[in-house]
Amino acid sequence: MSPKDVVWKLAPHTRGKHEVLRHYLARWFPILGSFAGRVAFIDGFAGPGEYKDGEPGSPLIALDVFRQHAPRFKGEAVFLFIEKDSTTADHLRKLVAAQARPPNCQVEIFTSQFEAKMTEVLDSIPGGAAMAPAFVMLDPFGISGAPMALIKRVLASGKAEIYISFMYEFIDRFKATPEFEKPLDELYGTDEWRKGLTLQGDEKKDFFFDLYQEQLRKSGAKQVIRFDLYEGSRLVYAIFFASKHWKGADVMKGAIWKVAPFGDFAFRGAHFGQTILAGTVDYTRLQKLLQQHFKGKGWISIDQVLEFVGSDATDFHTGQLKRPVLAPMEKAKLIEVDPKTRKKHGYPTGTKLRFL
Repeated sequence: MSPKDVVWKLAPHTRGKHEVLRHYLARWFPILGSFAGRVAFIDGFAGPGEYKDGEPGSPLIALDVFRQHAPRFKGEAVFLFIEKDSTTADHLRKLVAAQARPPNCQVEIFTSQFEAKMTEVLDSIPGGAAMAPAFVMLDPFGISGAPMALIKRVLASGKAEIYISFMYEFIDRFKATPEFEKPLDELYGTDEWRKGLTLQGDEKKDFFFDLYQEQLRKSGAKQVIRFDLYEGSRLVYAIFFASKHWKGADVMKGAIWKVAPFGDFAFRGAHFGQTILAGTVDYTRLQKLLQQHFKGKGWISIDQVLEFVGSDATDFHTGQLKRPVLAPMEKAKLIEVDPKTRKKHGYPTGTKLRFL
Protein backbone atom coordinates (compact mmCIF):
# COMPACT_ATOMS: atom_id res chain seq x y z
CA MET A 1 0.00 0.00 0.00
CA SER A 2 1.44 3.38 -0.97
CA PRO A 3 1.74 6.32 1.43
CA LYS A 4 -1.09 8.14 -0.35
CA ASP A 5 -3.41 5.27 0.66
CA VAL A 6 -2.34 5.48 4.32
CA VAL A 7 -2.30 9.19 5.01
CA TRP A 8 -5.14 11.64 4.60
CA LYS A 9 -5.50 15.36 4.13
CA LEU A 10 -5.10 17.48 7.26
CA ALA A 11 -8.49 18.88 8.25
CA PRO A 12 -8.18 22.63 8.90
CA HIS A 13 -9.64 22.34 12.40
CA THR A 14 -7.08 19.68 13.38
CA ARG A 15 -4.30 22.24 13.11
CA GLY A 16 -5.64 24.08 16.13
CA LYS A 17 -5.61 20.90 18.23
CA HIS A 18 -2.01 20.21 17.20
CA GLU A 19 -0.87 23.76 17.90
CA VAL A 20 -2.32 23.52 21.42
CA LEU A 21 -0.44 20.24 21.89
CA ARG A 22 2.83 21.78 20.70
CA HIS A 23 2.52 24.80 23.00
CA TYR A 24 1.59 22.66 26.00
CA LEU A 25 4.45 20.18 25.57
CA ALA A 26 6.89 23.07 25.16
CA ARG A 27 6.10 23.87 28.82
CA TRP A 28 5.46 20.33 30.06
CA PHE A 29 8.82 18.82 29.11
CA PRO A 30 10.93 21.59 30.72
CA ILE A 31 8.86 21.49 33.93
CA LEU A 32 9.18 17.72 34.35
CA GLY A 33 12.67 17.68 32.90
CA SER A 34 13.97 19.69 35.86
CA PHE A 35 13.62 16.50 37.93
CA ALA A 36 15.52 13.31 37.24
CA GLY A 37 13.24 10.43 36.39
CA ARG A 38 11.01 9.02 33.68
CA VAL A 39 8.02 10.63 31.98
CA ALA A 40 5.68 9.17 29.40
CA PHE A 41 3.84 10.58 26.40
CA ILE A 42 1.05 8.23 25.35
CA ASP A 43 -0.83 8.77 22.10
CA GLY A 44 -3.81 6.42 22.18
CA PHE A 45 -4.96 7.00 18.59
CA ALA A 46 -1.63 7.79 16.96
CA GLY A 47 -2.43 7.59 13.23
CA PRO A 48 0.25 7.41 10.50
CA GLY A 49 2.36 10.29 11.86
CA GLU A 50 1.88 12.61 8.93
CA TYR A 51 -0.77 14.03 6.62
CA LYS A 52 -1.13 14.03 2.85
CA ASP A 53 0.84 17.23 2.29
CA GLY A 54 3.60 16.28 4.73
CA GLU A 55 2.30 18.01 7.85
CA PRO A 56 3.36 16.17 11.05
CA GLY A 57 0.84 14.29 13.14
CA SER A 58 0.74 14.28 16.92
CA PRO A 59 3.47 11.60 17.38
CA LEU A 60 6.00 13.56 15.34
CA ILE A 61 5.00 16.84 16.99
CA ALA A 62 5.61 15.34 20.44
CA LEU A 63 9.00 13.95 19.40
CA ASP A 64 10.01 17.24 17.81
CA VAL A 65 9.19 19.23 20.95
CA PHE A 66 11.12 16.77 23.11
CA ARG A 67 14.19 16.94 20.86
CA GLN A 68 14.32 20.69 21.45
CA HIS A 69 14.43 20.17 25.22
CA ALA A 70 16.30 16.84 25.45
CA PRO A 71 19.75 18.36 26.20
CA ARG A 72 18.37 19.91 29.40
CA PHE A 73 16.09 17.00 30.30
CA LYS A 74 17.57 15.22 33.32
CA GLY A 75 15.61 12.00 33.05
CA GLU A 76 14.20 9.84 30.29
CA ALA A 77 11.13 10.27 28.11
CA VAL A 78 9.19 7.26 26.88
CA PHE A 79 6.80 7.64 23.96
CA LEU A 80 4.07 5.06 23.52
CA PHE A 81 2.23 5.34 20.22
CA ILE A 82 -0.85 3.12 19.91
CA GLU A 83 -2.58 2.61 16.56
CA LYS A 84 -5.10 -0.13 15.81
CA ASP A 85 -4.59 -0.31 12.03
CA SER A 86 -1.48 -2.32 11.13
CA THR A 87 -0.74 -0.52 7.86
CA THR A 88 -1.08 2.86 9.52
CA ALA A 89 1.13 1.75 12.42
CA ASP A 90 3.79 0.47 9.99
CA HIS A 91 3.83 3.84 8.23
CA LEU A 92 4.39 5.55 11.57
CA ARG A 93 7.22 3.13 12.39
CA LYS A 94 9.01 4.04 9.17
CA LEU A 95 8.72 7.75 9.87
CA VAL A 96 9.99 7.39 13.44
CA ALA A 97 12.84 5.07 12.42
CA ALA A 98 14.05 7.65 9.91
CA GLN A 99 14.45 10.31 12.58
CA ALA A 100 17.42 10.86 14.86
CA ARG A 101 16.56 10.48 18.53
CA PRO A 102 18.42 11.70 21.61
CA PRO A 103 19.76 8.99 23.92
CA ASN A 104 17.27 9.80 26.69
CA CYS A 105 14.30 9.06 24.44
CA GLN A 106 12.58 5.72 23.94
CA VAL A 107 9.80 5.09 21.41
CA GLU A 108 7.49 2.09 21.25
CA ILE A 109 4.78 1.71 18.63
CA PHE A 110 1.99 -0.79 19.19
CA THR A 111 -0.53 -2.14 16.72
CA SER A 112 -3.46 -2.39 19.09
CA GLN A 113 -6.70 -0.89 20.27
CA PHE A 114 -5.99 1.81 22.86
CA GLU A 115 -8.19 0.20 25.49
CA ALA A 116 -6.44 -3.17 25.22
CA LYS A 117 -2.88 -1.82 25.22
CA MET A 118 -3.46 0.75 27.99
CA THR A 119 -5.07 -1.91 30.14
CA GLU A 120 -2.01 -4.11 29.56
CA VAL A 121 0.32 -1.26 30.53
CA LEU A 122 -1.59 -0.54 33.74
CA ASP A 123 -1.79 -4.24 34.62
CA SER A 124 2.00 -4.50 34.29
CA ILE A 125 2.62 -1.91 37.03
CA PRO A 126 3.53 -3.69 40.29
CA GLY A 127 1.04 -3.38 43.12
CA GLY A 128 1.55 -0.21 45.14
CA ALA A 129 3.70 1.39 42.43
CA ALA A 130 2.66 4.38 40.33
CA MET A 131 2.94 4.99 36.62
CA ALA A 132 5.53 7.55 35.59
CA PRO A 133 4.17 11.08 35.14
CA ALA A 134 2.30 10.85 31.87
CA PHE A 135 0.56 12.96 29.27
CA VAL A 136 -2.12 10.84 27.62
CA MET A 137 -3.61 12.08 24.35
CA LEU A 138 -6.98 10.63 23.31
CA ASP A 139 -8.25 11.60 19.88
CA PRO A 140 -10.77 8.93 18.89
CA PHE A 141 -12.98 9.19 15.84
CA GLY A 142 -16.46 8.83 17.25
CA ILE A 143 -17.59 7.74 20.69
CA SER A 144 -15.79 4.40 21.14
CA GLY A 145 -12.37 3.41 22.36
CA ALA A 146 -11.77 5.63 25.40
CA PRO A 147 -14.07 4.37 28.18
CA MET A 148 -14.39 6.34 31.41
CA ALA A 149 -13.49 3.24 33.44
CA LEU A 150 -10.06 3.19 31.78
CA ILE A 151 -9.59 6.95 32.19
CA LYS A 152 -10.30 6.44 35.90
CA ARG A 153 -7.55 3.83 36.09
CA VAL A 154 -5.09 6.14 34.31
CA LEU A 155 -5.83 9.03 36.66
CA ALA A 156 -5.48 6.74 39.68
CA SER A 157 -2.15 5.33 38.53
CA GLY A 158 0.02 8.36 39.20
CA LYS A 159 0.62 11.90 37.98
CA ALA A 160 -1.28 11.58 34.73
CA GLU A 161 -2.85 14.29 32.60
CA ILE A 162 -5.34 13.51 29.86
CA TYR A 163 -5.98 15.54 26.71
CA ILE A 164 -9.25 14.50 25.09
CA SER A 165 -10.86 15.48 21.80
CA PHE A 166 -14.60 15.19 22.31
CA MET A 167 -16.62 14.89 19.10
CA TYR A 168 -20.04 16.10 20.19
CA GLU A 169 -21.57 15.83 16.70
CA PHE A 170 -21.62 12.02 17.02
CA ILE A 171 -23.71 12.29 20.18
CA ASP A 172 -25.91 15.01 18.74
CA ARG A 173 -26.83 12.72 15.84
CA PHE A 174 -27.62 9.86 18.21
CA LYS A 175 -31.22 8.62 17.78
CA ALA A 176 -31.50 6.28 20.79
CA THR A 177 -30.79 3.17 18.72
CA PRO A 178 -29.55 0.18 20.76
CA GLU A 179 -26.15 -0.11 19.04
CA PHE A 180 -25.10 3.26 20.50
CA GLU A 181 -26.22 2.63 24.06
CA LYS A 182 -23.29 0.49 25.18
CA PRO A 183 -20.59 2.76 23.67
CA LEU A 184 -22.16 5.80 25.34
CA ASP A 185 -22.47 3.98 28.65
CA GLU A 186 -18.75 3.21 28.40
CA LEU A 187 -17.79 6.70 27.23
CA TYR A 188 -19.50 8.31 30.22
CA GLY A 189 -19.15 5.50 32.74
CA THR A 190 -22.84 5.94 33.52
CA ASP A 191 -26.25 5.80 31.84
CA GLU A 192 -27.11 9.32 33.04
CA TRP A 193 -26.54 10.59 29.50
CA ARG A 194 -29.98 9.27 28.57
CA LYS A 195 -31.54 12.19 30.44
CA GLY A 196 -30.22 14.53 27.76
CA LEU A 197 -31.80 12.86 24.75
CA THR A 198 -34.98 14.96 24.84
CA LEU A 199 -33.09 18.26 25.09
CA GLN A 200 -32.40 20.50 22.12
CA GLY A 201 -29.70 22.89 20.91
CA ASP A 202 -27.31 24.44 23.42
CA GLU A 203 -29.23 22.97 26.35
CA LYS A 204 -28.49 19.47 25.05
CA LYS A 205 -24.86 20.29 24.31
CA ASP A 206 -24.31 21.80 27.75
CA PHE A 207 -25.91 18.78 29.41
CA PHE A 208 -23.65 16.29 27.65
CA PHE A 209 -20.52 18.40 28.19
CA ASP A 210 -21.29 19.05 31.84
CA LEU A 211 -21.96 15.37 32.48
CA TYR A 212 -18.66 14.39 30.88
CA GLN A 213 -16.82 16.94 33.00
CA GLU A 214 -18.58 15.66 36.12
CA GLN A 215 -17.60 12.07 35.28
CA LEU A 216 -13.95 13.09 34.82
CA ARG A 217 -14.03 14.61 38.30
CA LYS A 218 -15.62 11.50 39.77
CA SER A 219 -12.87 9.50 38.08
CA GLY A 220 -10.14 11.36 39.97
CA ALA A 221 -9.45 14.60 38.09
CA LYS A 222 -9.01 17.57 40.42
CA GLN A 223 -8.98 20.03 37.54
CA VAL A 224 -11.07 19.77 34.37
CA ILE A 225 -11.03 22.48 31.74
CA ARG A 226 -12.90 22.64 28.45
CA PHE A 227 -12.52 24.80 25.38
CA ASP A 228 -14.73 24.49 22.30
CA LEU A 229 -13.51 24.92 18.74
CA TYR A 230 -15.95 26.69 16.44
CA GLU A 231 -15.94 27.18 12.70
CA GLY A 232 -17.89 30.39 12.44
CA SER A 233 -20.99 29.57 14.48
CA ARG A 234 -20.67 25.77 14.15
CA LEU A 235 -19.22 23.70 17.00
CA VAL A 236 -16.58 21.33 15.61
CA TYR A 237 -15.30 19.64 18.75
CA ALA A 238 -14.35 20.29 22.37
CA ILE A 239 -11.02 19.81 24.10
CA PHE A 240 -11.21 18.43 27.63
CA PHE A 241 -8.13 18.44 29.83
CA ALA A 242 -8.04 16.52 33.11
CA SER A 243 -5.29 16.97 35.67
CA LYS A 244 -4.68 16.62 39.40
CA HIS A 245 -3.06 20.03 39.86
CA TRP A 246 -4.12 23.57 39.06
CA LYS A 247 -0.74 24.32 37.49
CA GLY A 248 -1.43 21.74 34.79
CA ALA A 249 -4.73 23.45 34.04
CA ASP A 250 -2.94 26.81 33.95
CA VAL A 251 -0.34 25.63 31.43
CA MET A 252 -3.02 24.09 29.22
CA LYS A 253 -5.09 27.27 29.25
CA GLY A 254 -1.99 29.26 28.34
CA ALA A 255 -1.38 26.92 25.40
CA ILE A 256 -4.96 27.33 24.16
CA TRP A 257 -4.83 31.12 24.41
CA LYS A 258 -1.70 31.11 22.23
CA VAL A 259 -3.63 29.54 19.37
CA ALA A 260 -5.16 32.67 17.89
CA PRO A 261 -8.11 32.32 15.48
CA PHE A 262 -6.96 30.64 12.28
CA GLY A 263 -9.06 30.89 9.17
CA ASP A 264 -12.70 30.53 10.19
CA PHE A 265 -11.81 28.69 13.42
CA ALA A 266 -11.55 29.95 16.99
CA PHE A 267 -11.59 28.51 20.52
CA ARG A 268 -14.17 29.60 23.06
CA GLY A 269 -13.85 29.16 26.80
CA ALA A 270 -16.47 27.06 28.56
CA HIS A 271 -17.18 29.62 31.30
CA PHE A 272 -18.07 32.60 29.15
CA GLY A 273 -18.09 31.27 25.61
CA GLN A 274 -15.46 33.95 25.05
CA THR A 275 -13.65 33.68 21.75
CA ILE A 276 -9.87 33.66 22.14
CA LEU A 277 -8.67 36.78 20.33
CA ALA A 278 -5.03 37.83 20.39
CA GLY A 279 -4.76 41.45 21.53
CA THR A 280 -8.49 42.04 22.09
CA VAL A 281 -9.12 40.30 25.40
CA ASP A 282 -11.92 41.53 27.66
CA TYR A 283 -10.13 41.50 31.02
CA THR A 284 -13.06 43.10 32.82
CA ARG A 285 -14.54 39.60 33.03
CA LEU A 286 -11.58 38.42 35.05
CA GLN A 287 -11.74 41.53 37.24
CA LYS A 288 -15.37 40.78 38.06
CA LEU A 289 -14.55 37.13 38.80
CA LEU A 290 -11.81 38.16 41.23
CA GLN A 291 -14.07 40.65 42.98
CA GLN A 292 -16.87 38.09 43.31
CA HIS A 293 -14.51 35.45 44.69
CA PHE A 294 -12.28 37.49 47.02
CA LYS A 295 -14.26 40.56 48.04
CA GLY A 296 -14.82 40.69 51.79
CA LYS A 297 -12.20 38.03 52.57
CA GLY A 298 -9.64 40.47 53.94
CA TRP A 299 -5.95 40.24 53.13
CA ILE A 300 -5.04 37.38 50.80
CA SER A 301 -1.75 36.32 49.25
CA ILE A 302 -0.90 36.74 45.61
CA ASP A 303 -0.38 32.97 45.50
CA GLN A 304 -4.06 32.44 46.37
CA VAL A 305 -5.06 34.71 43.51
CA LEU A 306 -2.72 32.95 41.09
CA GLU A 307 -4.13 29.56 42.03
CA PHE A 308 -7.70 30.74 41.53
CA VAL A 309 -6.98 32.23 38.11
CA GLY A 310 -4.91 29.23 36.98
CA SER A 311 -7.49 26.70 38.13
CA ASP A 312 -10.50 25.42 36.23
CA ALA A 313 -12.63 28.11 37.90
CA THR A 314 -11.74 30.53 35.07
CA ASP A 315 -11.01 30.51 31.35
CA PHE A 316 -7.93 32.68 31.95
CA HIS A 317 -4.34 31.80 32.83
CA THR A 318 -1.91 33.33 35.32
CA GLY A 319 0.10 35.12 32.63
CA GLN A 320 -2.94 37.35 32.15
CA LEU A 321 -3.24 38.38 35.81
CA LYS A 322 -0.72 40.90 37.07
CA ARG A 323 -0.11 43.58 34.45
CA PRO A 324 -3.41 43.28 32.48
CA VAL A 325 -5.71 42.92 35.51
CA LEU A 326 -4.23 43.71 38.92
CA ALA A 327 -2.35 46.86 37.87
CA PRO A 328 -5.47 48.54 36.38
CA MET A 329 -7.52 47.43 39.40
CA GLU A 330 -5.02 48.97 41.79
CA LYS A 331 -4.99 52.20 39.79
CA ALA A 332 -8.79 52.30 39.92
CA LYS A 333 -8.66 51.60 43.70
CA LEU A 334 -10.48 48.29 43.29
CA ILE A 335 -7.71 46.53 45.21
CA GLU A 336 -5.37 47.59 47.99
CA VAL A 337 -1.84 46.25 48.38
CA ASP A 338 -0.24 45.83 51.82
CA PRO A 339 2.93 47.98 51.47
CA LYS A 340 4.75 45.94 54.12
CA THR A 341 4.58 42.87 51.88
CA ARG A 342 5.50 44.53 48.60
CA LYS A 343 9.26 44.26 48.46
CA LYS A 344 9.58 45.44 44.87
CA HIS A 345 7.46 46.76 42.04
CA GLY A 346 4.63 44.55 40.84
CA TYR A 347 3.09 41.68 42.76
CA PRO A 348 5.91 39.29 43.74
CA THR A 349 5.52 36.22 45.91
CA GLY A 350 4.62 37.24 49.44
CA THR A 351 2.51 40.22 48.37
CA LYS A 352 -0.81 40.56 50.14
CA LEU A 353 -3.79 42.37 48.70
CA ARG A 354 -7.39 43.11 49.50
CA PHE A 355 -10.27 43.39 47.06
CA LEU A 356 -12.45 46.42 47.76
